Amino acid sequence: MLALTHRSFAHEAGGIPNNERLEFLGDSVLGVVVTEALYRRHPSLPEGELAKMRAATVSQRALAAVARSLGLGSYVLLGKGERRTRGFDKDSILSDTVEALIGATYISHGLETARALVHRLVDDTLDAAAGLGAALDWKTSLQEAVAERGFPAPAYHVDAEGPEHARVFHATVTAGPVLGVGHGTAKKHAEQQAAEDAYQALQDLEPSTVVEPVETPDPQSPSA
Repeated sequence: MLALTHRSFAHEAGGIPNNERLEFLGDSVLGVVVTEALYRRHPSLPEGELAKMRAATVSQRALAAVARSLGLGSYVLLGKGERRTRGFDKDSILSDTVEALIGATYISHGLETARALVHRLVDDTLDAAAGLGAALDWKTSLQEAVAERGFPAPAYHVDAEGPEHARVFHATVTAGPVLGVGHGTAKKHAEQQAAEDAYQALQDLEPSTVVEPVETPDPQSPSA
């Protein structure tokens, strides 16, 4: 029950324990299990690609999708405010609850049982991550793409609106001649969406739209 107790419910119930400590533990267990699985399954991939695949597998969006497939939201104990704003379907609450369940399994049954649970929950996501390409991490992919073309590094600007419990973030990114926009319930989600928008716009540019590097004369050269 503790793994399903959101802080909003705990507060309204007089300050009883909530699932945040289990979430903290579960996050680490999840990371170790997923990292080991990727290391063993893809022996020829470099560290950067493995890191992207791990990030895609343990992201808030991916874990929330797992939670929805299980109908987990209907079991989470929420305060009145969170129930009123559909907290049972918020990515942040759903993903945190998945991590809390992993943490509770580790505490109660040990690493091997927790490992089996993690694989049951995320193996499909792990398998899909291998074919996502640029979509593994749009921000990193955009940064790499603009660098290849000789454009300036991406610059992000984020604004937020709405009350604390229902805030919406609006992000814009400029990267050389391209502009991307994105929206989301978390800053990082809005930035990822903006990066995806800019990345797609970058692919539509003519191949000739590349900044050629300018050679700087060597002051020690006789011809300088």
